[in-house]
Amino acid sequence: MATRIREKAEARRQSKDNRPYAKAKYIRMSPSKVRIVLDTIRGKKAEEAMAILENSTTSAAAVCLKVLKSAIANGEYKGSNRQDMFVAECYAGPGPTLKRLDIRARGRANRLLKRTCHITIILGNEQN
Repeated sequence: MATRIREKAEARRQSKDNRPYAKAKYIRMSPSKVRIVLDTIRGKKAEEAMAILENSTTSAAAVCLKVLKSAIANGEYKGSNRQDMFVAECYAGPGPTLKRLDIRARGRANRLLKRTCHITIILGNEQN
C-alpha cells in the first residue's frame, strides 16, 4: 500500500508544472473588466507587458501589473532570465460575490452584486 502511495506522489511531482506564476485573490473588481486588460498582454514578452500595463489608464491594469511583477520575481528566483520570459497564460476567474441591497421606492429593494476575482499570470521561457 505504501509503495503505491509513494508512486502516486512521485507521479504528481513529475507532472507538476514548474513555470513561474503569481496569483492575486479576492480582488474587488469584476472579472470581465480584468479580462480585457489581460487579453492585451497575453503572449507578449514580460518587459513589453510591463510597459503596456504601466501606460494603461484602467484600474485593472494596476492590479495586473502588481501580479506580473510578482510572477517575474518568482521566475528570477527560480533562475530564469527576465529577458527570456513571456506571458504564457493569464486569466481572471470569478471569486465570491458580495450581495448588497439597493433601496428603491415604495419599500422595494434591488440586489447589488459586488463581484470579486482571482487573477493568475503564468510565465514561460522562450527557447531560442
